[in-house]
Amino acid sequence: MRAALWFLALFAVAVAVALFAGNNQGTVTVFWPPYRIDLSLNLVLLTLLAGFAALYVALRAISVLLEMPRQARRWRAQQRERATHAALLDAIAHQMSGRFIRARKAAEAALSREKTLAASGASLGHAVQLRALSHLVAAESAQALQNRGQRDEHLQQALAQTASRGTLMLQELREGAQLRAAHWSIEDRDAQAALGWLTGLPQGAGRRTLALRIKLKAARLAQQTQEALETARLLAKHGAFSAMAAQSIVRGLASELIAGAHDPAQLERVWQMLDAGERAMPELAIQAAQRMAALQGDHAKARAWLLPVWERVLEQPGLLADAQRVRLVRALEAGLGSLDDQAARDWLARIEAAQQRLPGDAGLQYLAGMACMRRQLWGKAQQLLSQSTHGLQDAGLLRSAWRALAQLAEQRGDTAAAAQAWKRAAQG
Repeated sequence: MRAALWFLALFAVAVAVALFAGNNQGTVTVFWPPYRIDLSLNLVLLTLLAGFAALYVALRAISVLLEMPRQARRWRAQQRERATHAALLDAIAHQMSGRFIRARKAAEAALSREKTLAASGASLGHAVQLRALSHLVAAESAQALQNRGQRDEHLQQALAQTASRGTLMLQELREGAQLRAAHWSIEDRDAQAALGWLTGLPQGAGRRTLALRIKLKAARLAQQTQEALETARLLAKHGAFSAMAAQSIVRGLASELIAGAHDPAQLERVWQMLDAGERAMPELAIQAAQRMAALQGDHAKARAWLLPVWERVLEQPGLLADAQRVRLVRALEAGLGSLDDQAARDWLARIEAAQQRLPGDAGLQYLAGMACMRRQLWGKAQQLLSQSTHGLQDAGLLRSAWRALAQLAEQRGDTAAAAQAWKRAAQG
């Protein structure tokens, strides 16, 4: 269609020229004393058109000729710019492939070429970003080569390039440099330096997943367990871990806090610091109750911590593994304490009800037997403890059961039974 329109336009021009020039009788007279020159109007018009075209071509040729030096300079600048970018791309590629010496040399070559380009007066609009990124690549390569001197030198250069934070890109490059520096400090096992770099980040950048991951490692390395726990909670909230991994990490950190409590008051503060989901974890509740007993703290509070776990275990008998069930029995046994308070007597009633509900559970038989001993129900205690010795798989609980049976035998004066029970306790 376009070609047809061009042909139609060309034919129209040809017809117009033929109509105008074919019957044009006009003349142009030029007087040049003593001469007189008569020229056809058509010839004059053609001459003027040809002269205009010749003048235009001449002016264009002169312009191109004068432009050639500038075009040559621009071409050379483009070649240097391309070489600079190619060197930076080579540095990144070498770094990703593990060729750290080549990566560092390529990054330094990019810096050198950019400097040459700037000296020639053809500086890049993104020269600051290019220099900062080149320094970061060189620093990363130096870190991989364990050359901390060069790493710190290039890192400081990158931070100096981005000190102004004039644009969003420069700010992000600076934050990236700080995050890399914190990561390198973690690799150097310098937790305080890593936390220092993270503190220097803006508030928004400090809550990014990468920053929180580094902070978690630094806090654990610095043995700041409470800070690590709070960071792990944020990471779990952001979905940085799977649900199982997040629960495992949080549980491990909370366990460290509980184990690190040196007195009952500190243990209570740690327990109150945990959220509801963490306090509902059986492992943590059992550990906290055992730690309270070890610190000779308030048995009532330990029993209160264990109550949700106890109720869940009764509803779901397979909730806990065998080792955890043994720990629960130990924690409850230690938490019985004195029988003077009503809460302790309520617990004894709960234990007896659970044992009657699950009469074949050896752990509950043992726990109920020990509870009956506390209430001085000697006959029932002996019956339950004797039954538990046939089903207990844990050696520690079995020894405790035989020791309790030996004490009961000694109390009623049965020396032979006591000796036999002490012997079984020693063999267990």
